[in-house]
Amino acid sequence: MTLYGKLLQREDEGNPIRVGVIGAGQMGFGMVSQISTIPGMVIAGISDINIEAANDAAQAYNASASKKEDILTSTNFKDVIHSDKVEIIVDATGVPEVGAKISLETLIAQKHLVLLNVEIDITIGPIMKKLYDSAGLVYTGSDGDEPAATAQMFEFAKSMGMEVLVAGKGKNNALKVSANPTTAQDEADEKKMSSHMLAAFQDGTKTMAEMNLLSNAIGYVPDTTGMHGISADLDETINKLNLKDNGGVLDNFGVVEYVDGIAPGIFCIVKGQNEGVQGELNYLMKKGKRDHHILYRPFHLASLETPLTIARAVIEHDHAIVPIDGPVSETVAVAKRDIKAGETVDGIGGYSVRGVIETHQAMKENNNIPVGLVGGASVAKQDIKDGTFLTYDDIELDQSTTVYRLRKLQDETFA
Repeated sequence: MTLYGKLLQREDEGNPIRVGVIGAGQMGFGMVSQISTIPGMVIAGISDINIEAANDAAQAYNASASKKEDILTSTNFKDVIHSDKVEIIVDATGVPEVGAKISLETLIAQKHLVLLNVEIDITIGPIMKKLYDSAGLVYTGSDGDEPAATAQMFEFAKSMGMEVLVAGKGKNNALKVSANPTTAQDEADEKKMSSHMLAAFQDGTKTMAEMNLLSNAIGYVPDTTGMHGISADLDETINKLNLKDNGGVLDNFGVVEYVDGIAPGIFCIVKGQNEGVQGELNYLMKKGKRDHHILYRPFHLASLETPLTIARAVIEHDHAIVPIDGPVSETVAVAKRDIKAGETVDGIGGYSVRGVIETHQAMKENNNIPVGLVGGASVAKQDIKDGTFLTYDDIELDQSTTVYRLRKLQDETFA
């Protein structure tokens, strides 16, 4: 039976999946609205630090749903997580420390967790996946986000025996490495989203984190720190994401990458595994005789696809994207302004740092800091110049945070 068929069955049985959502911003609101017309699934609880946002999302749900729900709303996410009305939690906050607390609390409540929070997944995903597995629960990233969409295309190609040379995404907006909530405010207001969230997109942190998550799921690494970030259309992408000996920019295949010019799509560059397959690819792709071809999905529907993950987790006990083991890559903190000794250093989407992808091994060798750990009461120990890759000699991290303690456990587990 298809997933849709299983949802219809639950609808007929009067046994819908009961979803709790933490975070009623742009992504959370869109997902709640989407679920209102999906069979076999209902919203049972919504939490947001702004109770009006939670209530607005609940009202939007009931405005479209054929059957009105008595939706629990609260500013305390624990109320939703521990509610008997809720059987699965979606974290749509995008904040590392909040995500760490939600991940731990949902585990304690013995419920499945779906993440629309790439920031926490790249910071403590491997240890949380191990803990959820031990409890017999599903911990997963979300369908519709680029990492999961690309990982599924990767597995599609690998399931057919093809060689996948490069896997990646298009970048949705121009790179502005010094972007901050102030510079992003006007555009954020127009898009009805958080200025911190938009700043994290603009300064590149989101793209780095998304390809970090993909890297941890498929085992591919960035070809270079920060990736190449070429500008290209589809045909140019194949040519440029080739080895240097063949006129491209890459030192190696088996890498993750992003491209300016093909957003909002995701892609995999593949090579047929033998002459017969290569011939069929040349015929079917209608691009002439090529050594490599690009598989391309021209869209990703972000939180609108999250209900697919919810259904898969509850009904099939399966995931959309998870770490394969310990960290493969990391998104480390880089100063995006001059920072003076004694200054507070805020985190993702703020005024102080942006994230750049590098291999986990490079992070250890360079003593760099995962960007998801920066924030809270973190303080600069010395003057730091703009563009510096932060090390533990540069700042004193806030060790009281849940994300710091869970990351310490992850580092000890995957040492």
